[in-house]
Amino acid sequence: MSFLDRIRECNAHDMSHFRPFVVGGCKVGWLKRPFVDELAAFPKLFDIGDDAVLLAPTLDTPEARTAAVDGVLRGLAERGVVGGWRDEPYPVSLGWGQEPLMLIERAAAAEFGVCAYGVHMNGYVRRNDGIHMWIGRRAFDKPTYPGMLDNLVAGGQPYGISIEDNLVKECAEEADIPEALARRAVPVGAVTYAMETDEGLKPDVQFVYDLELPASFTPRNTDGEIQEFMLWPIERVMEVVSGTAEFKFNCNLVIIHFLVQHGLIGPEHPDYVEIVRGLHR
Repeated sequence: MSFLDRIRECNAHDMSHFRPFVVGGCKVGWLKRPFVDELAAFPKLFDIGDDAVLLAPTLDTPEARTAAVDGVLRGLAERGVVGGWRDEPYPVSLGWGQEPLMLIERAAAAEFGVCAYGVHMNGYVRRNDGIHMWIGRRAFDKPTYPGMLDNLVAGGQPYGISIEDNLVKECAEEADIPEALARRAVPVGAVTYAMETDEGLKPDVQFVYDLELPASFTPRNTDGEIQEFMLWPIERVMEVVSGTAEFKFNCNLVIIHFLVQHGLIGPEHPDYVEIVRGLHR
């Protein structure tokens, strides 16, 4: 296995499994066939065609669309069709920074195949023997990817909060990082991917931050979502990422981004160009 294997896993999908989802005349997502069948039970809201699924054009404001679809999704959640409800509204738009056409519950983003945004942060420490990285293990009772390895801090980007403020919030909740320290995190780019899952398509964007932490700092989880934190030499992190599937899928990309940024994967690596290109699909 290799770093490229991790990148390819995040971009594995077959678009023949999906139909476009159209809102207000704009293609905003992709619907997997089993979920299309669920939406067919609501013909007044969804026009199911052979080539696309259209949200009813009579819903001509973001507020009307949001309310109508939310009602459907809550019913589907009660039946177990949509799992992991979080009460976090995600914007459905034509691109980052554009006004949303509607808001959708985070748990249903993959079912609708809409672009979801998140923020991930690598926390690291410099020692005499090199860079060490803080790694989290997700709680074993977490509804998504339980027990898998994770970045020090990561979370979805809900509507109505800035990226930096969201990062500060996640730092406090997931690792007990004080605000003054959290705001020293450096935005270093973004990774993008399109991954097919059982639920649907994840054509997502993760904003990446790096935070150099003092050697005296030890993270502590406060929201119950992380089982433990471990400080690993970067060489061990590289081995686990390249040689196993122990990390949650998109965390691999965030770590690979760090390795490129810090010259730990350099131009002499035979896969360097493909790795750099693969982080931005």
